[in-house]
This record gives sequence, structure tokens and C-alpha cells, in this order.
Amino acid sequence: MEKEEIKRKIIELVETKSDENAQITDDKPLKELGLDSLDCIELMIDVEREFDVEIPDEKSENVRTIEDVVNIVIEHKK
Repeated sequence: MEKEEIKRKIIELVETKSDENAQITDDKPLKELGLDSLDCIELMIDVEREFDVEIPDEKSENVRTIEDVVNIVIEHKK
């Protein structure tokens, strides 16, 4: 799966949790998109299911942007 496809799917997941008027970009902090800490936990669970990966909690806790999520998925997809 290509990086752009992974990013597109992650953006779709973020859209379900973000503020309605949020302008989603790769490098914008998830908190600025309206995601609180619980939303971020739920996002990572959704990502694990979507990509069939297991992401360690230490990695999940350091996620700040969509680009961070994409990189973690690529790292654990191998």
C-alpha cells in the first residue's frame, strides 16, 4: 500500500472525529482539528483495525499529526 493511499484512509478516519469546519492537513496538530485525547485513542484503534497493524502504546502516545500516524502505520505495516 502506497503512502498516499495510507494518508487518504487516515484522513477519512480523522474526518469522522474532527470538527466539522476543520481544514485537515498532514502537519496540523490533531488537537487543532478538534480531537481530544479520547478521540486520539479511538483514532489509533481505528487505524490498527483499518491497516491490520498493532501499534505499541508508546508510539500512539507520541502521535501529534496525521503525518505521524502515516509514518507509524508504514513502520508497523512491514
